[in-house]
Amino acid sequence: MEDVLDLARQYQRRAWEVIARTDVVNIWKSVGAEPNLVGSLRTGLLMKHRDIDFHIYSDPFWLEDSFRAASLLGQRPGIRRIEYINGLDTDEKCVEWHAWYEDDEGEIWQIDMIHMPKESPYAGWFEQVADRISDALTPETRLAVLRVKLDVPDGAKVPGVEIYRAVLDGGVTDYAGFLAWKQEHPEDAGLRWLPQVK
Repeated sequence: MEDVLDLARQYQRRAWEVIARTDVVNIWKSVGAEPNLVGSLRTGLLMKHRDIDFHIYSDPFWLEDSFRAASLLGQRPGIRRIEYINGLDTDEKCVEWHAWYEDDEGEIWQIDMIHMPKESPYAGWFEQVADRISDALTPETRLAVLRVKLDVPDGAKVPGVEIYRAVLDGGVTDYAGFLAWKQEHPEDAGLRWLPQVK
């Protein structure tokens, strides 16, 4: 048990180092935006999948500010690539930036930054989801989530929310149980899921 928790702590410590070294939070603040950490690092459930997620809000929203922040980030040592997706004319009303950072150990971290106006329908939603997950976790369910994440095969794309649902709603405790649970539950049900806090 301690090995799994120890490994998770190591990954999370390294993720915070990536945030500090890229200065990603201050970069977005410098263009008048409000960056909020979301996802597995916010919940303390980041494991071997090296990704860091931010939702970023601007009021007013200017696309030029988004590009300015991405340009500043791109100048940071270790940033190897940045990808841009414009979804302002979609239901999400956001711009996606994905940056890849190489750390001192030669491992690549993905930084996902979703920049949106404050009136976006998703503004605040994923912060609420992360906080509810944190509130719902027990030491046992935290360990179960981390075990499942550790056993996901390298290269497999499994949304964290599916694992959280399987553990918190389905009582799953290992990867085999997760695969069985996943067969019985549609993938699209997770987008608006919130765990029950007892």
